Amino acid sequence: MALIENTYCEAFNGLAIQVMITAQDKIFLERAVKSFTALPSTVFGDAEGGIVKWLSPTETIDGREGAIVQLWVTGTGKKARAKFYEQLGRRIRQGILVVPTTAVFDAYPFETSEKFNMMENVGHCGDGHEWVVKKHGRSLINIPIMMGHDFLIEEEINYAPGVMGGNLWLFCDSVDSGIRVGREAVKIIEQLDDVCTTFDVCSAGSKPETNFPEIGPTTNHPFCPTLKERLPPEEYKVPDGVLSIPEIVFNGLTLDIMKKTMKETIEGIINMDGLIKVSAGNYGGKLGKYQIHLNELGLDSKYFM
Repeated sequence: MALIENTYCEAFNGLAIQVMITAQDKIFLERAVKSFTALPSTVFGDAEGGIVKWLSPTETIDGREGAIVQLWVTGTGKKARAKFYEQLGRRIRQGILVVPTTAVFDAYPFETSEKFNMMENVGHCGDGHEWVVKKHGRSLINIPIMMGHDFLIEEEINYAPGVMGGNLWLFCDSVDSGIRVGREAVKIIEQLDDVCTTFDVCSAGSKPETNFPEIGPTTNHPFCPTLKERLPPEEYKVPDGVLSIPEIVFNGLTLDIMKKTMKETIEGIINMDGLIKVSAGNYGGKLGKYQIHLNELGLDSKYFM
């Protein structure tokens, strides 16, 4: 049985959209989803995406193969909104519209007061030949394309503030254990609604302070097992017996969703072989608005150190 460190994960504000992508078959769907969500990059002032869940044809709006995905940007102010609109349009134009048979529908699960009108940043790909149609009980922009079918995207997509950067650190006894336990954690999150993992099993937890700011956050060196013989003992923070520390990073539409994600993930992996300790990443409360304490998630007290 692994133990849980009495600590917290530090998370921060961001803006999120959640959409449904559909396509004629799984090949085109997977290509579009991976193009839209690839390269988590908010640290570079960009946007980051993740897959919430895959859908069967019985679960989608138009009865085809589908998936629910999210896109996020850090911050909630005017500049963040402008950047988000630009990045959302770019990822849809270059990642989804160009994939045959795809369509995009709004899938935000709650009422929001903010909406992006998608005509200017996607609809005008029709070069003035686009039009709005009523289909599936929704208002959709119809964009003619050379493939011989039209690309459909919902005219308005909801967005709202959410919580970014939730995380768990999994201290394991080998790289193989880290992979196995990390994949199980991701699998659990994939069964939950309105939350996405942005790095899958992340091999390289970072820290905000760096000697090379031009490349963004760098490796969290005190927690790198292979530096045991290279760091002073007072700087090396990897516990005895730990040889791998994968990080699982996730974004959720609400704080309650984040807490549920952390609780159910920990409960699902806590007794796995090879897992020594569960912890979380934080930076002394300097990075984000939210501090999600592991001992306040409703977990069994017997697991805490």
